[in-house]
Amino acid sequence: MPPYIPAHQLMVALSGLAEIVLGIGLLFENTRTWSAWGIIALLIAVFPANIYMATSDKFKQFPKWILYARLPLQFALMAWAYSYA
Repeated sequence: MPPYIPAHQLMVALSGLAEIVLGIGLLFENTRTWSAWGIIALLIAVFPANIYMATSDKFKQFPKWILYARLPLQFALMAWAYSYA
């Protein structure tokens, strides 16, 4: 989590809760479109944190290639979510 984002633990918990709720929303036809757009918005919102992880020296426990591979993966996930929108 980038240092400029306040309440790190709260933000992690809220984003995790959003992932769960939006994922469940994909299961139902009447909420699928809204959930897909919510997932796209969530992926956009967490993108700066993934950039921070890839460029920061704080995350040496993860191979750099994995941290950088996550970045384009998010665009693929957005395209997948868009297919439900």
